[in-house]
Amino acid sequence: MMAPTPADHDDIFAALRARAVSALAELLPDLPAEAFARVQMEPPRDPAHGDMATNAAMVVAKAARQPPPKLAAALAERLSALPEVAEAAPAGPGFVNLRLREGFLRDQLPVILRAGESYGDGTTGQGRRVDVEYVSANPTGPMHVGHCRGAVVGDALANLLTKANYAVTKEYYVNDAGAQVQALAQAAYWRYLQALGTAMTEEDFAATVPGGLQYGGDYLAPVGEALKERHGDALAASGARPADPSLWLDPVRDFTVDAMMAAIRDDLAALGVRHDVFVSERALIAEGKLEQAEALLASKGLIYHGILEPPKGKTPEDWEPREQELFRATQFGDEVDRPLRKSDGTGTYFANDIANHLHKLERGFSELVHVWGADHGGYVKRMKAAVSALSDGKVPLDVVLTQIVRVVKNGEPVRMSKRAGTYVALRDLIDEVGRDAVRFTMLTRKADAQMEFDLDKVVEQSRDNPVFYVQYAHARCRSVLRAAGDPSAADLAETPLDALADPAELALIRRLTAWPRTVEAAAEAREPHRIAFFLHDLAADFHVLWNKGREDATLRFIQGDEPEATRGRLALVAATAAVVRSGLAVMGVTPVEEMR
Repeated sequence: MMAPTPADHDDIFAALRARAVSALAELLPDLPAEAFARVQMEPPRDPAHGDMATNAAMVVAKAARQPPPKLAAALAERLSALPEVAEAAPAGPGFVNLRLREGFLRDQLPVILRAGESYGDGTTGQGRRVDVEYVSANPTGPMHVGHCRGAVVGDALANLLTKANYAVTKEYYVNDAGAQVQALAQAAYWRYLQALGTAMTEEDFAATVPGGLQYGGDYLAPVGEALKERHGDALAASGARPADPSLWLDPVRDFTVDAMMAAIRDDLAALGVRHDVFVSERALIAEGKLEQAEALLASKGLIYHGILEPPKGKTPEDWEPREQELFRATQFGDEVDRPLRKSDGTGTYFANDIANHLHKLERGFSELVHVWGADHGGYVKRMKAAVSALSDGKVPLDVVLTQIVRVVKNGEPVRMSKRAGTYVALRDLIDEVGRDAVRFTMLTRKADAQMEFDLDKVVEQSRDNPVFYVQYAHARCRSVLRAAGDPSAADLAETPLDALADPAELALIRRLTAWPRTVEAAAEAREPHRIAFFLHDLAADFHVLWNKGREDATLRFIQGDEPEATRGRLALVAATAAVVRSGLAVMGVTPVEEMR
């Protein structure tokens, strides 16, 4: 088995993994190739143990019928002979720790410089088509901070998967069917009557519609005015009183949804989020997608008519047993089978979602990814069951859950929106601190961890503010390169690098070479927050080197009497700037050239 040399691959972890697999294959020629599938090459948990560690001996020991420590010792001996390895030593129950040669590490800088921001572009996705659905807020009002985290996580995850060589479609599913949208139309109609100068009170109108007025925000006043401009008084009865709903409900609903979606698109654009596809729930229902999904599931024997057990917490007196059309969700890991039709014959929320996923599968996606709020956690199993049933288990559905965000100022919760009243509007948050600060901050915690968005901290110029800390590293890089006349990356890639020997310089190079592996691991785990963590660590390594140069003149980046050493250090600075830009691009954040 021939392994690629590290020069064949930007990802030195992937290259050394291939070296380890090749060495094992030579030691164990009778093992099939699949025996090495779980071999990994990772950064060790403790940097004191070396630059890399592999589990190779442990994962093949059983198939090889050899003790892992013995196999690790034999593997370490082979890896020690590689020209890029300074030391390989067995450790623990069967790991092998590697320490790389300094010259080999320095040789990675030209690789980074030639690749530029494309450094770290991976092969994990192998061009597979993946649909990433995120935000998908009901079009019933302005975007707020509750939507913001899912929007940023979903957008960064889509960017991350693209960098890992997936063919990504960014999708927004418009929930424009059902009772909530009808309630929105009723509220917009009330604003229309107000624009006409109705003498009715809000209470009088609310008594005329089922469920009363559920949406009363001022954001609907412009919609009412626009309806008046378009229809005049044609949708109202005499005296600007409500007409029969059959005369106004459909046009008002369609107009209002369009207006809300236009506002949502504008808010998302301000956040730097642009979807490729918007899919309408109502349109899917109208074209018979629900019936198609039912027919497909029925053909697989997965639909039956039956009576469900009472829900947990319900007493028999509260429960009215009713025969329903049920999907056999329990065959795919769900707790109970799920109803597909309401008592009025329309599709359940779940059934309409099945139709949505059939639509995705018909478009040929190999994988589906959703970003949902944590309050939808109980919905995950049934949706995975449906996708598994529809695709015969061939198309996986991954769901990333995002926890709530608490916005604070001076340690106190804040409400910044007069228009929204009870929540923080997304546009107000962007206006307060800027798009880039919002995006970066939303990725500084794992998606399923609750977070506090501190308006004071996010604009603070200190190392405690990760947004500032990373941007400051890039600005410092750019200031050094400008002072040196902005040498081209191509020229710097040809410069000698022997002067880069200080531990802080080598630590920075080590961090840079971990970028491709970080992209791969974050993409596989569907965890874009790892990019923010990596950039923070990279910035810390750069700032350490910068500060050492202030204390030790021999480590300053630009030294007039040592042009070769200067060019070597400029190569390191330029490579650092390129990787920071590569990471910020995944996060959807614009790098700054200078900071005042």
